[in-house]
Amino acid sequence: MTGHESNKAHYIIRGGVEGRERLRILARVHQQTTLALLLRAGIRSGMTCLDVGCGGGDLAFDLARLVGASGRVVGVDIDEVKVEIAREEARAQQIANIEFRCSNIAETDPEGEVDLVHARFLLSHLPNPAAALARMRSALRPGGTIVVSDTDFRGYFSDPDSPALQRYAELYIRAARRRGADANIGPGLPRLLSSTGFEDLRLNVVQPAGTEGETKLLAPLTMEFIADAVLAEGLASRSEIDGIVADLYSLARDPKTVCSGPRVLEVWGRRP
Repeated sequence: MTGHESNKAHYIIRGGVEGRERLRILARVHQQTTLALLLRAGIRSGMTCLDVGCGGGDLAFDLARLVGASGRVVGVDIDEVKVEIAREEARAQQIANIEFRCSNIAETDPEGEVDLVHARFLLSHLPNPAAALARMRSALRPGGTIVVSDTDFRGYFSDPDSPALQRYAELYIRAARRRGADANIGPGLPRLLSSTGFEDLRLNVVQPAGTEGETKLLAPLTMEFIADAVLAEGLASRSEIDGIVADLYSLARDPKTVCSGPRVLEVWGRRP
């Protein structure tokens, strides 16, 4: 197994075309809070940005619009299928100031001298997030900005209480841990960034929740997409997984229930 393949093996959520469609929903749920985060972090016209773990490019497209024609965005991801989809969509949307590359932050130093590096829901999938952050730091010019968002899966809640939701969160956490990753990395982000040499760190916490809409659909969709990893690690049977998925869809479709996503910690700072 190559290093590139090995790093993919740590990722517990199914990728490819199906994974791209799930990411569209994820991007829509988090779009407004992420745009607000980028504005707080100081994004502006003319910047050069690197989006690490860009997936299908939804956020990279937002970055390209924020920096304008005088700016530039490079999106990198290990999933060749998603990268090619992102390229096709960039052409379809006629977004000229963007480029997508298939690259592994765990193995390859990204392009240097950018003004801003962004990574959302990436570090929680990596066995060595500190090494990835060090590579992101090397890509930034002195004074450049780092913006990172990631999860704390212990923060899920619902009303009424849902055993299926809590079991899903438990299985996600355990499957990630078996692959050497940390689904609860969010609270540790300031420590990780500080130890990697970033300064002037600031922190914000957001958590999507609702009684209807796509926020509630993310839990059953994600449970479906981690099923292969959960089975491979021997954490649950197919019948249990199917029952969890069915219960989560029932929770999502009931307008009388409240369901959240994971707690998300946003941290931003600068390279001195």
